[in-house]
Amino acid sequence: MMMTAIGLMSGTSLDGVDVALIKTDGRRVGALGPSGYRPYTETERSLLRQALAEAVQLTARDARPGVLAEAERAVTIAHAEAVAAFVAQNRLSPGSVDIVGFHGQTVLHRPAEKLTVQIGDAKALAKAIRIPVVCDFRAADVAAGGQGAPLVPVYHRALAQSLGRDGPIGVINVGGVSNVTYIDGTDTLIACDTGPGNALLDDFMFRTLGKPFDCEGRLASQGVIDQAWLTEALQHPFFAKPTPKSLDRNDFANLTLRDWSPADGAATLTAFTARAIAAVQPLLPKPPQSWIVTGGGARNLTLMRMLREALAPASVESADALGWSADAMEAQAFGFLATRGLKGLPLSYPATTGVAFPMTGGLLARP
Repeated sequence: MMMTAIGLMSGTSLDGVDVALIKTDGRRVGALGPSGYRPYTETERSLLRQALAEAVQLTARDARPGVLAEAERAVTIAHAEAVAAFVAQNRLSPGSVDIVGFHGQTVLHRPAEKLTVQIGDAKALAKAIRIPVVCDFRAADVAAGGQGAPLVPVYHRALAQSLGRDGPIGVINVGGVSNVTYIDGTDTLIACDTGPGNALLDDFMFRTLGKPFDCEGRLASQGVIDQAWLTEALQHPFFAKPTPKSLDRNDFANLTLRDWSPADGAATLTAFTARAIAAVQPLLPKPPQSWIVTGGGARNLTLMRMLREALAPASVESADALGWSADAMEAQAFGFLATRGLKGLPLSYPATTGVAFPMTGGLLARP
């Protein structure tokens, strides 16, 4: 039975809340509906940056010391506002939506310690929007020894099956962290994080120019790549690790950046993202014949050019070019995953998160 689900996603790039409607039975995608976006204010973004810094000290996933409690309230309110605006704009009634998938805001991800922390109060959200909410998608996988990420691959597979393409397909999601999904028919599904997505570049832009990101990669297109720094950065031990593997947003934050001009720094960090993605190819059964790019990075034209160079001779195209939505993809995925979770279907697999056996997940909060 097809269900109407709203998916919500607030990624590690801290830009805001994506909202998307999807009709699905948890196996197939019946239809993609409208999408929306509620940006974080600069005050909220600053609060979340503080929360990320303080979350480093956490040892329990339900602890909310210091600024984390305030940040959780802000995240919950922002998501409630995002849903309210989306429902009003699209003339939906709460009763017409079966379920909401609420990822929350990741502030810490340390699967080796069996710890992943997403802030956001699902019970308060369900009460505010008057729709049942599924949350806590990663916890069961991490508790069972999995990486807890990435979770979107099962949704990528559902979308890719409708393309009817030969050969392996790779889906690249460039958010704060980049991850890839490798799809070969219905049987082979492999996934892993590849390295920095937008996080290093966004942080560099904010630090040097006070801007949240490099719009369309314009600044990077004017810069010169520091090849020596790039070669050294790609020696990081993460890149040689076998799949599956995952990252925290700040796992590369301690890299020493040089005294670059803004343009050279943007060019170098954009190239790092592209080359880190390309570095996953030797770890896959065979190189994909086509790559589809989604997430905020798909709007970065310089990154797209660098990916085409790094992944040649495979084709590289934006999800938008296929009628998918690069911006709404992860939000759609959490609507899809909420439906799967309700039906007890697996969200993760040994070859996507390293969990020992296919694992369902998610907790239900009723209004």
